[in-house]
Amino acid sequence: MELTSTSFFVTLNIVTFLMVLTTLFLWGKVRGPGWVRWPLRTGLIVLCQLTAIATVATVINNDYGLYASWDDLLGTENGGTGNMTGPPATRAKFSPANGGVRTTYFRGERSRLAGEVLVSTPPGYDEAARRTTHYPVVMLLHGVPGSPQTWLDRGGMPGRFRDLVGQGLAHEAILVMPIVDPGGVDTDCTDLPHRRTATWIASDVTDLISRNFRTLPSPRGWGLMGLSTGGYCAARLPLQFPDKFAAGAALDPDPLTGDPDVVEDARLRARTSPMGLLRAARTTPLKPSPALFLATSKQDPDSPPSYIDRFREDAAGTGVEVATDVVPRGGHNWNTWQGMYPKALPWLDGRLDAPRKEDQGG
Repeated sequence: MELTSTSFFVTLNIVTFLMVLTTLFLWGKVRGPGWVRWPLRTGLIVLCQLTAIATVATVINNDYGLYASWDDLLGTENGGTGNMTGPPATRAKFSPANGGVRTTYFRGERSRLAGEVLVSTPPGYDEAARRTTHYPVVMLLHGVPGSPQTWLDRGGMPGRFRDLVGQGLAHEAILVMPIVDPGGVDTDCTDLPHRRTATWIASDVTDLISRNFRTLPSPRGWGLMGLSTGGYCAARLPLQFPDKFAAGAALDPDPLTGDPDVVEDARLRARTSPMGLLRAARTTPLKPSPALFLATSKQDPDSPPSYIDRFREDAAGTGVEVATDVVPRGGHNWNTWQGMYPKALPWLDGRLDAPRKEDQGG
């Protein structure tokens, strides 16, 4: 049984209860001289205390995620596996944070990575009249270096998105801002042998949000927008997980052929980069076929227009919709990226389902 599993916790409670009953039953039945009876009775008391302490310790560990597994507790965890500590998704608690968002920190069941996730719900989300309304999800992926908080501090979210909603250019949506480099290790949102960041975002984070908020089903209920490294992620994840994400908007993405300093294995990089995934779609069409929006600036040396032009050309015949936008000026910075919102977000909204009422609330 896993250290953080419900079955282990239930078993520990049963053992504690049985230990108390056993002590009460045997207390008066122990025979022999005092030097025999009292050590045995003391041993029974100690066993009761140990099982009770273990139960309380398990509650604390499950709530705070101090140890993720038996190997982690015993110090035998292989540090190269990428395992991190944190409460599991079933015990993740969302707390109010600055900017009117909710924040949590949790450990993914599949990736075994842990990190912060910020969530912004539409105004009136908790009102009684909206309790059966389910919303599309727009996942915002930050750059590296960066954090989910930079979407609030530098990216103007959720205010900029709500402005577009107010102008009728986008539907209301749940904005989700996960960390893209858990533990400070950048993998370009790729599943490496010992660090499964793609699984963290596409499975663990999506499961967490679906469990705690009223979301629309994949893939038409989920889209991505990212910038820089996050833009690279927004381009590659819909190609790897078309059943999870209908579309991605990549603003000034990193080189779409992959970064050899991040994914050192050349064959893995060629296979998992957005360009590699796109080329694979020529022989194995993606179902459903995702859509991508790629934007950059003529003045951005980190993401030159030639990158996205080549990608758009290679998309021909793959079934993948690729739209592009090249702005005349602007560097690799938040001023440029915010200037891209009015085209990128309405485009993304057009590839997602609108909010709708459903029978079961969440």
